[in-house]
Amino acid sequence: MAKSNKHQSAKQGHLHDHDHDHCEHHEHPSTHHSGRATIHPLTRREFLHNGLVMASTAAIVPAFLQRSAFAAAAQQPDQPVGAKPGVDEDRVLVIVELGGGNDGLNTVIPYGDDNYYRARPGIAIPAAQALRIDGSSRNGLGLHPNMTDMQSLANDGRMGVVLGAGYPNPNRSHFVSMDIWHTADPSGGRGLGWVGQSLDQKIQAYPNADHSTACIAIGNSVPLATQGKNAKALTFQNERLFQWVGGELHPELGRQYQKLNRTGNHIASTAGGNLDPVSSEASFLMRTSLDAQVASDRIRSAVAAGTLTSFPGGDLANQLRLVSAMIRANMPTRVYYTRLGGFDTHANQPNGHGQRLQQFSQAMGAFYRELDELGASDRVLTVAFSEFGRRVAQNASNGTDHGTAGPMFLFGPMARPGWLGQQPNLTKLDQGDLIHTVDFRSIYASILTDWLGVEQDRVLGQAFQPANVLNL
Repeated sequence: MAKSNKHQSAKQGHLHDHDHDHCEHHEHPSTHHSGRATIHPLTRREFLHNGLVMASTAAIVPAFLQRSAFAAAAQQPDQPVGAKPGVDEDRVLVIVELGGGNDGLNTVIPYGDDNYYRARPGIAIPAAQALRIDGSSRNGLGLHPNMTDMQSLANDGRMGVVLGAGYPNPNRSHFVSMDIWHTADPSGGRGLGWVGQSLDQKIQAYPNADHSTACIAIGNSVPLATQGKNAKALTFQNERLFQWVGGELHPELGRQYQKLNRTGNHIASTAGGNLDPVSSEASFLMRTSLDAQVASDRIRSAVAAGTLTSFPGGDLANQLRLVSAMIRANMPTRVYYTRLGGFDTHANQPNGHGQRLQQFSQAMGAFYRELDELGASDRVLTVAFSEFGRRVAQNASNGTDHGTAGPMFLFGPMARPGWLGQQPNLTKLDQGDLIHTVDFRSIYASILTDWLGVEQDRVLGQAFQPANVLNL
């Protein structure tokens, strides 16, 4: 397990051990890639999610599907997803997606650069308001004044800010750029998510382990990042609705459901649990239906136990409250995916953007206070990203338009604290946009290799020098 580096000093500036307009509003669909819908064959993981939705809404469910829940019970070991030697099995990755294109220059404020104020006479943050973070040898950078909780995390040695993250030949479409970040593939060729592909390796290495809740996404759609060949995220927005509710529709449905369960349980007992999940479609449905039922019960039980500390209001805080409750319950979940939207600030940016950053900051502060209370901070790494930054100059509507590079954030005692990398030059621009100083895939490479313990080249399509962003 990673040891806390709460007061550990960090090298600043170098990410590697060696030198070296038009807006599109959307919710990311589960099968979307570069604007095109893709039809995939039904897999066990897809059935796990979609089957539970069907069981949650159908008035009458086929008897063999209801029996399947108990018929496969003996086949479901309750153990965490495995990890390769040298990597702790209980490590957790939490992903926070800042949807809409977060304005990095008003998040990490270059208050020491007069070019910033010349480019943004109406929306620039005054130098006196920029929040300084300790332990940095670099002057002239500060956080937005609404990010006091994140300032505290940084000063406590538990937040690193990666400056100028992006990728070559950037795309300014929400759809396409988000797909690139989700797949870690600027060419758009692979079409599978970076998280899903990492979990595919775990499924391949540990085929008998329980992977049904290895990845959980809080929201109303399945993030592309979580989709692998076999791995899929369980997705829900409200844990109370993540169950079969036929009994609530009519008492007789509940009685028949229990009767079918007893029948299915008897079948499973007499079969000795020896039900081959691939020998027939019926067995396939029996195994995956149980996955859904067990996951539903486990998640609702975890969330019902609540948290030890209080959380603020707001969408992201509510999502992280659910995540912390599941961590408290020792769910065998390797990755949690959350999202905060509203960062597409084309007009009247100052108020709206500041409110979003405040929600982000307060949610992260509350999350790590809860993890501290649980004694779980050392095993939870959080990474936050946005699909792109904004243009350097403000527009005529007191806002900013789609740009390119922006900051990433890493949270936890294993994250190297302070400013990481090099802030993009405000005078050397690409058609008015920042030029990225670090490829985001090198950040992924570090997370995949050093935290999740998987082969990063199998996920990223090539080997990247892992960025020096973690203290492990």
